[in-house]
Amino acid sequence: MTDEQPQITSSDEAQLRVCSLESRRADEMASLIRRHRGVPTVAPSMQEVPLDDNREVFRFAEELLQGGIDAVVFLTGVGAKALLEIAAGRHPRADLLAALDRCTTVVRGPKPATVLRNWGVHIDHRAPEPNTWKEILATLDEAPVDLSGRTVAVQEYGLPSEELGAGLRDRGAVVRSVPVYAWKLPDDTAPLEQAIRTTCERGFDVLLFTSAQQVRHITEVAGRIGLQQEWVAAASDCVIGSIGPTCSEAIRSAGLPVDVKPSHPKMGVLVRETLAEAPQRLAEKRGERHS
Repeated sequence: MTDEQPQITSSDEAQLRVCSLESRRADEMASLIRRHRGVPTVAPSMQEVPLDDNREVFRFAEELLQGGIDAVVFLTGVGAKALLEIAAGRHPRADLLAALDRCTTVVRGPKPATVLRNWGVHIDHRAPEPNTWKEILATLDEAPVDLSGRTVAVQEYGLPSEELGAGLRDRGAVVRSVPVYAWKLPDDTAPLEQAIRTTCERGFDVLLFTSAQQVRHITEVAGRIGLQQEWVAAASDCVIGSIGPTCSEAIRSAGLPVDVKPSHPKMGVLVRETLAEAPQRLAEKRGERHS
């Protein structure tokens, strides 16, 4: 998360007009779109903000140091870092890392894995792509890991992972949810509002989503400015690319189709494969509309 929120940026170098709602990696997304001959518009849709109340982090740290945590699931790299930084405000960092290293550790994907390696903490289980809660549970089942009666802490991000928590409880675990940050709309929503209006004016060919929260926020703002139904109708005429299953579920819940799902849940692959498929997909959509 940066202090400055990137603004909408655009270029007229190519044919496909592409809107992304990326925030933290907005500049990288715009560069990727240009590289694949798209005209980028990047409208920040969210920001990560620390929680005012960190009592769950402090509770986790105390239980961890006392040997009361058997396993820890890390869902994001940003969240893992924040968890340690907050806990280290009350307890020695070396003691926290030593206690973590005695636990069973599970990571959702490459970013939290990198953080744990930098800490010198071992990784017991790593969920494969597309790195959702389903892969975490499947990985634990395949190992297999006996969770009966064990206390499992889950480093949350944004909204709680209710499905993961329920799955762990179904396997007999006692689950400790440890939230470290929340998602909010950007302080300046003007670029997002303009992107909604441009979509309604049929100004985009492609929409790219890299998180479920982006979908929730754009529909919230579209409703706030009285354009939700109009935006959904116009967005449906665009080629919609989704980074992965959780994002796709949110897109469909908003009443939109998912036209392209990348072969790997990575931003570069999403851009490359969506823009490669977009001309044919657009021809099909526009042909259906005029038939």
